[in-house]
Amino acid sequence: MENLLKVGMAQIAPVWLDKLATIKRIETSIQQAAMENVELLVFGEAFLPGYPFWLAHTEGAAWDLKVNKELHAHYARNSIQIETGELNSICELAKTNKMAIYLGMMERAKDRGGHSLYCSLVYIDQTGTIKSVHRKLQPTYDERLTWAPGDGNGLQVHSLKQFTVGGLNCWENWMPLPRTALYGQGENLHVAVWPGGLHNTKDITRFIARESRSFVISVSSLMRTSDFPAETPHLDKILEKAPKILADGGSCIAGPNGEWVLEPVVNQEGIIYQTLDFNRVYEERQNFDPVGHYSRPDVTKLIVNRERQSTVAFEK
Repeated sequence: MENLLKVGMAQIAPVWLDKLATIKRIETSIQQAAMENVELLVFGEAFLPGYPFWLAHTEGAAWDLKVNKELHAHYARNSIQIETGELNSICELAKTNKMAIYLGMMERAKDRGGHSLYCSLVYIDQTGTIKSVHRKLQPTYDERLTWAPGDGNGLQVHSLKQFTVGGLNCWENWMPLPRTALYGQGENLHVAVWPGGLHNTKDITRFIARESRSFVISVSSLMRTSDFPAETPHLDKILEKAPKILADGGSCIAGPNGEWVLEPVVNQEGIIYQTLDFNRVYEERQNFDPVGHYSRPDVTKLIVNRERQSTVAFEK
């Protein structure tokens, strides 16, 4: 039925800072989700190849510290350049299984010189085509020590059966104007990706759902010190202060009325499944629609710059 959509939330741990092994884990997850007839599979923020947890435990803001430089270089080597085809196997599996995918990943963007890192949320449609790459607009706190700020190019939505899906990275979900940019394009299924943590998802998920009268899927990863590969640079230094659990999950779904469809799941590894009924969107838009009948564009209006930013523009 066109009004029903089966979603999967990959609440799993990456092979931390190892892009090839993490890609294998993503491929395995897609194959598992396909056996459950999943139509949209979502992975957490920066899942490929992992979140920079070391920054909080290695004097991340210390100037010219060798441990941070070497970890950043390792992170860069394990980040993704889409232009070179590093997501091709994932796209092929999406096509084979007619499955849409939202993937949080670190992008070493070639159109920005190929050395800086962007926290990107990639949407791959059911034909295996990459339809948007949203670079996180504003890295949060210590993330700014290793991630660069993105642009508005990826503030896009996509049709999926009767739904219109869009997504944001982590604390971007607290930014009213990027949310509005997605609402204004007809979004009714909002995907919020997180590095993991009940503290991130337990309040904002329901709030966005109630504000937008949309379904909201929050997807978080897991991360424990036992998930750190032994060959991670300066692992002994990281382990000195890192807690055993750095991300406890908290993936959840809220309905268009702001109530839980699926309450946050904590410390449970695996793919979490749920079927969503689009009819509930129409039911809740009856009394409130933030960009439709309950808006005043003659009084307040948002202007969005979706130009992909680059330092150099070449004239022909």
